[in-house]
Amino acid sequence: MEIATSVLSIKQEQNYPIKQFYAIETAKTDYFHIDVMDGKFVEQDTTEKMAEYAQTIKQISNIPLDIHLMVEEVEKYVEEYIPLEPAYITMHYESFKDDQSRIEMIQKVREAGIKVGMAIKPDTKVEVLKPLLPMLHLVLVMTVEPGYGGQPFMYEMVAKIEQLSKEIETNNCDYFIEADGGINLETVEAVKEAGCDIAVVGTAIIQAENKKDIIAQLKK
Repeated sequence: MEIATSVLSIKQEQNYPIKQFYAIETAKTDYFHIDVMDGKFVEQDTTEKMAEYAQTIKQISNIPLDIHLMVEEVEKYVEEYIPLEPAYITMHYESFKDDQSRIEMIQKVREAGIKVGMAIKPDTKVEVLKPLLPMLHLVLVMTVEPGYGGQPFMYEMVAKIEQLSKEIETNNCDYFIEADGGINLETVEAVKEAGCDIAVVGTAIIQAENKKDIIAQLKK
């Protein structure tokens, strides 16, 4: 299982973010996870901060970017992040009015040569994704309510990961499963056992004194 480190909780103080980015890279994270929130889809607005962080990481690191768009105007932010050539751009199912608009945006990201993901909130059922699964490279299961870091892990979301894992086996689908929210050394095993391929970890890594040790433990 791979680890995507969320940079959401890194403070914007002088050169502090750059020092943190280097520490996370040295600790051997697999991705830098960029939480883009517009203050509309969720209350918090991180658009300027995340744009700055993503551009800085792109300049100083070879670790790929994993972009998570928690926004209403999806196309605007897709166009903003395509030039950074991230590994993934993941959009929220709930940001769109219908499947036609979802498919159009999926195709836009794919045509740019970027892998595309679709995220679902805790209240959204896995079944709604069925028509879209053949087009996706990634499905992101939110294991907290999107909008804030540091929330407790919702164990009831593990069933969704299991369901998506079975879907891969039964229908020969080809997508990775990502879990995001409240993941730490206590909760990581639950998502891994359920079939998660990429775990997004924020607070547990950012607050750790020895980042290399905690990422190694999370992967193990």
